[in-house]
Amino acid sequence: MARIGVEGTLSDVKAALMEMGHEVVDLRSEADASGCDCCIISGQDKDVMGMADTTIEGSVINARGYQAQDIVQMVNDKLS
Repeated sequence: MARIGVEGTLSDVKAALMEMGHEVVDLRSEADASGCDCCIISGQDKDVMGMADTTIEGSVINARGYQAQDIVQMVNDKLS
């Protein structure tokens, strides 16, 4: 399965992704995103400084407003 980076506040999303067999990595710094196929962010501090530098090749999914199962479906869609 895929290596997915998930922000620490999204514990329900982490649990759902691990249940599906994905390897879940806590995103605490930019370096944690290295090697991830996809990253899930909470959207709470998105683009705070007006900058949007890309650090991974994979997709970034903003979880704001979505349920954990919606996020899992988005991840599976992006990876297929």
